[in-house]
Amino acid sequence: MKRRDFLRFGAAAAASALVPRVRGAAAGHPVRIGGLVFASDEDPQLWARSARQFGYGAVYVPDCSLADRVRIDAVRKAVAEQNLVIAEVGRWVNLLDPRPEEAKKNLDYVTEGLALAEELGACCCVDIAGSFRADPWYGPDPRNNTPEYFDRAVENARKIIDAVKPTRTKFAYEMSGWNCPCSVDDYLRLIEAIDRPQFGVHLDICNLVNSPRKFWGTAALANDVFDRLGGKIVSCHAKDLRWEPEMNIHFVECVCGEGSVDWGTMLRRLTALPADVPLMIEHMRGEGEYRQSLENLKRIAGENSVEVF
Repeated sequence: MKRRDFLRFGAAAAASALVPRVRGAAAGHPVRIGGLVFASDEDPQLWARSARQFGYGAVYVPDCSLADRVRIDAVRKAVAEQNLVIAEVGRWVNLLDPRPEEAKKNLDYVTEGLALAEELGACCCVDIAGSFRADPWYGPDPRNNTPEYFDRAVENARKIIDAVKPTRTKFAYEMSGWNCPCSVDDYLRLIEAIDRPQFGVHLDICNLVNSPRKFWGTAALANDVFDRLGGKIVSCHAKDLRWEPEMNIHFVECVCGEGSVDWGTMLRRLTALPADVPLMIEHMRGEGEYRQSLENLKRIAGENSVEVF
């Protein structure tokens, strides 16, 4: 390259670097989409192969015990060979159960889940912060909107993280429609109060939709989440929402791409994250809906120049 061409090229490159990227522009790494695997996980090799053949790039944790080293090694090997990642170890129990013995048992169970996530190299172990209501275990309760609730959520997260001291995975609370964290501000408060680098963000955009404004404004909602929490996000859930008209607000989960969620914005923001954050389909009714959600998400990704696998 001649010197004048080199200088002209360098000047152009420098100028382009000063131009801000459009927020949500499709650039970066492929987005891994995963979900429920409709095959037995008794043989990890066959299970992982089935996930890849279905079209997934990520999986939920299969049945696995922390005490079974042979099983852990087999799962880890099978996942690596199929270029999959384990998105999350779900531990769906109530850490704030009003019965002390149940709360203690649940805390131990989630702590074991974080240790398992660490051994498997999963992106995270996830639970909800909990509820002071016993039935349903995730339900609303007036006490959930108190300083005591927040303080207990912080205390539990610290106990779980400090017991395991993970270096390869994170612990996260899934977003909720009515219990903390039910907003970006909630999550920011939790991150600051917990004060542990091993605490991450679990994103479920549908769980944040708790008003008509958010239902019709999922693009703005998603951009706010990614703008303020993007670097902390470790795993995402994927489903969609439709509104069933009644005398009160009634949002219903449905197949991805058949509701109000702006998946174009979601996918563009996911691909631009610095980390490889999986998008996990959930709550579908049977294999057909999982497949349809996957096909819809891949179609929308293509329309937005986002690579997926």
